[in-house]
Amino acid sequence: MYRRPATAAVLLAAALTLSACSSSGKEGNGTGGTAQAKPPAASAAPDPADTTPAPSTAPDAGPTGPVLPDAKLTPRTGSFKDNEKKYLSGRVPEQMDPAAVLQAGQESCERIRRTAKRDKDAATAAIVSGEIKGAKDAVTYLCPEQKPLLDVAAKGFGDGVRTTPAPGTYRALTQSTACTWQARGKDGAILASGPETPPQQGTRITATVPSGTTEFQSNGCYAWIPA
Repeated sequence: MYRRPATAAVLLAAALTLSACSSSGKEGNGTGGTAQAKPPAASAAPDPADTTPAPSTAPDAGPTGPVLPDAKLTPRTGSFKDNEKKYLSGRVPEQMDPAAVLQAGQESCERIRRTAKRDKDAATAAIVSGEIKGAKDAVTYLCPEQKPLLDVAAKGFGDGVRTTPAPGTYRALTQSTACTWQARGKDGAILASGPETPPQQGTRITATVPSGTTEFQSNGCYAWIPA
């Protein structure tokens, strides 16, 4: 697997920052809903190596400008593997070293592995919320062994407002006792709300979304997955 020095990631971060400044804002989080301030994550032991900023509002969004054609996706030295080429296709802005973009994806995979080893719920929550940028494509092409986490995350949604959620029981991926939620019907009537009993520290808050719910709103819950 081709790897670039750490300085490549700096170049990528700078380019993405410039791209973000020139594009219009987008609402949403990992799989839908409005992004909210990040409450305590599922894991009670933060990883000191994780220095990622607040969740991205479009974690899997590609470049907004011209990209390098596939024929030019070559490193300065060595070669890319087939799965690495598939990951880079349509993702590398012009004038950027493809190895820097690849390194960003590899770092996303490494963070998922490291977090999942400590707490799978925390890793899933980071994917759902968009905290780990580009997790979907990174897992698909660069670390497919993490696909079970991605499959679970695909059924979840982030904190905030979720329209027409699938009925069922969900659990919040946070240890915060400040998590609250409401399920509303088409006429705005509250169909269910919670927590029904004061949560205990270290327990997971669950929410039952009734049939006919058109809007599910939560605060301080970080992310939800089916219970």
